Amino acid sequence: MTEPAVEQPRETPPPGRAAPPEASVGPRKLRLVASVALSVLVVDQLTKHWALNALADGPVDVIGSLRFYLRFNTGTAFSMGSGKGLGPWISVLAIGVVVGLSLGFTSRFRLGAAAAGLIAGGAFGNLADRAFRGDDGFLNGAVVDFVDLQWWPTFNVADAAICIGAALLVLASLRAPS
Repeated sequence: MTEPAVEQPRETPPPGRAAPPEASVGPRKLRLVASVALSVLVVDQLTKHWALNALADGPVDVIGSLRFYLRFNTGTAFSMGSGKGLGPWISVLAIGVVVGLSLGFTSRFRLGAAAAGLIAGGAFGNLADRAFRGDDGFLNGAVVDFVDLQWWPTFNVADAAICIGAALLVLASLRAPS
């Protein structure tokens, strides 16, 4: 008795049908996402450690309006919602966004994967602060901010990475084939 032939999956779409966009752009670049995220996380935590030690005695003027000034942010972005308990919830939401970005379509391209990595590293950097820099329990800590332009809210490396990653993500989504 002969075994029935097993049909092999098609490499190309049937005549008259286009390949789905996912099939033509390759796999997600999760290693790039992870390596950029880890790099941002390490640099962010090292600079915050430096800030906690070097800026305890007061601000340091650098150049022009740029100064390093130690602040603790219990709120959300740009210290909005301080004292209202929103920080931990925003952190948990950020993790969901990071997972979505990492598994999203733009992570199939280098620019999109790098953008997702920047956002992920920044989100995890600030989440680490909330998780481990507080006396009121898990996720009740304050984010260490220290870059003060004096005309913009004080921020840190994680915040900068998130903003740059978001801008690159928009650019990547404009460049991605539809």
